Amino acid sequence: MNPLRSVGGRLSLALVVVVAAALALVDLIVVPSLEHNLIHAKLVQLKDAAPGIAAQYAAATVDPTPTLQAAGESASARVSVFSALDVQTLIPVADSNLSSSRDLSNDPIANQANQLGTAVSGTVQRGENRYAEFARPLSGGGVLLLSASLHDSLANIHLVRRRLLVAGLIALVASLVVGYGAASMFARRLRRLEQAAERIADGDFSEPVSDTGRDEVGELARAFERMRERLAGLERARREFIANASHELRTPLFSLGGHLELLVEEDLDDATRREFLSRMREQVDRLTKLAGELLDLSRLDAGRLRVDRDPVDLAQITELLLEEFDSRAQGTGHELSRDGVDGSATGLGDEQRVLQVGRALVENALRHTPAGTQVVVGTSRNGDRVALTVADDGPGISQTAAVQVFERFYRGDTGGRASGSGLGLAIARELAVAMQGEIELSSEPGRTVFTFWLPAASGTTSPAIE
Repeated sequence: MNPLRSVGGRLSLALVVVVAAALALVDLIVVPSLEHNLIHAKLVQLKDAAPGIAAQYAAATVDPTPTLQAAGESASARVSVFSALDVQTLIPVADSNLSSSRDLSNDPIANQANQLGTAVSGTVQRGENRYAEFARPLSGGGVLLLSASLHDSLANIHLVRRRLLVAGLIALVASLVVGYGAASMFARRLRRLEQAAERIADGDFSEPVSDTGRDEVGELARAFERMRERLAGLERARREFIANASHELRTPLFSLGGHLELLVEEDLDDATRREFLSRMREQVDRLTKLAGELLDLSRLDAGRLRVDRDPVDLAQITELLLEEFDSRAQGTGHELSRDGVDGSATGLGDEQRVLQVGRALVENALRHTPAGTQVVVGTSRNGDRVALTVADDGPGISQTAAVQVFERFYRGDTGGRASGSGLGLAIARELAVAMQGEIELSSEPGRTVFTFWLPAASGTTSPAIE
């Protein structure tokens, strides 16, 4: 992998850019600002000292040189006095520097003060040195010039700049090392997550995804672990469903094949033939139901299940359910009845889908409760919602099972034997949600109630939803 494309390389490069930008800002802004402030402070110092020196020079009666020397030492500056022949020409007449005043000939600051007749300050370059200068006209004629070398001050600034450069280079190297090291740690953690994702993508859910970090990578790892657990559960459910579906398909198919062979090969009387045909019809109905569940499941997953929004009389649905399941309840030893049917319980939904949800709830009660259990179907209204309830006085549903009963492929145990395809309640809940309703479960020993809520009809129909 290209180092610049790795996390460590990019983070290190980013740190280098930040440090380099900081150094550039220091060199382009901070150092010039420091130099400007230093020169300005020196000029202010010379300006403040100028009036006193001018007064001392005016009071000197014989040789002003000692006076200028003392003033120069006090002001930490060179003090010079010029006589003006005209506005263009100045002649040095006194200087605290005893050697020579020749280097001050044509001093631009002094000449400018003479020409303008006012105080002037600024910097000049003489040889390799730079000077801060302040000049002001004297009351008796001529110009007073104060000149202070900036060599030592500027040398300190240059020293600061060099040290900043050295510190910046050290920071650059440190940023490369620290950035790459820190990024490498994150990269290793991310690579572990990548490997875990590859394992999960390959269908291997056996190894947990672990990361002890409390940062975003740790949160991502925990999200991966939750995903792994969920996918592992779905994979187990898928395998159980395939095995269960195979059993559900194999049993009626074998039964149909056996009865067909008997019908073809045996000389049967009419009564036996009718019995065989009745059993074959039951097996065909069983296959049809399983195929319908699988078709509904695929449509729900694809979002292509059409659900109408029309007024549905839940009292009529109750009558249809009682009529449809009466013979089956008698065959399994259950007592199926109605109770608390509210004639005003008219909801908005798809009549066939509402009936399908009711079938799933009643069938679940008959399948998972022992013989002698009473199953009661009723309706009610609560404000802007109506409900279809299916209650039984069976042993109840455990808390663990209550969390799973609406999951796809989950099959409860009946007498130690798993039964059903595990799709009925899962499809029922998704149909309820598609009709803007919900299914609630309340269970305790001796009392289990499934409540199917729908929005109450207001006398108008709504368009179908996809």
